[in-house]
Amino acid sequence: MPQDDWSTQLKKIEREFEGLPPEPSPAYKKLQSEEQRRAQERTQQRGAMIGGGARLVLVAALGVALAFWPYENSCGSGLFGYLATEAVIVAGGFWVAITTWRARLPKMHILSLLIVLAGLILLATEVLPRVGYAAVDPKHPPVFFCPATESAPPRVTQAEQRANLAASALEERWKSRTEELAKQFRPQRDALARLERPELLSQPAHGSPRD
Repeated sequence: MPQDDWSTQLKKIEREFEGLPPEPSPAYKKLQSEEQRRAQERTQQRGAMIGGGARLVLVAALGVALAFWPYENSCGSGLFGYLATEAVIVAGGFWVAITTWRARLPKMHILSLLIVLAGLILLATEVLPRVGYAAVDPKHPPVFFCPATESAPPRVTQAEQRANLAASALEERWKSRTEELAKQFRPQRDALARLERPELLSQPAHGSPRD
């Protein structure tokens, strides 16, 4: 018997003598390492799905927030802020697309590409009319910078208009209520005036007979 076989047999005898289980075979070791590798890949895939989903939701929420943009975006700083937000959406879509491509997440990758496409369309609808590549109203063409008008009145937002209307309504109600109270308390006021000036009470009435 070769020397290697004697060594192997001696190792088996020693393990049996010490009460240890038999040494696993090379095939079993290979299968065990393969299972560990698959479990590690599943863990990494799960983490990549959670991270990619969080990034996707974040960029999509930013796109939805554009529908509730609170500032004027026809020209000036409001327009540039709006365009910057759209550019962030496009960059975020590319970021998610790269992440999902590396993690082999095809569904999220397609959604991220759709977000990129939607961001580019939004940018095109704002930029192209202002650079002459879209049909616009020749009388009122869209511009990047607001025209300087000295006599233009300051713009009033809807919230300010509602506040002004509410204030004027309260003022009208206050005036009407004050007038009603003045009419109701007029007799008491006249009576107090007579009490303060007794000569009014002692003065004879007009047309009374003299002695």
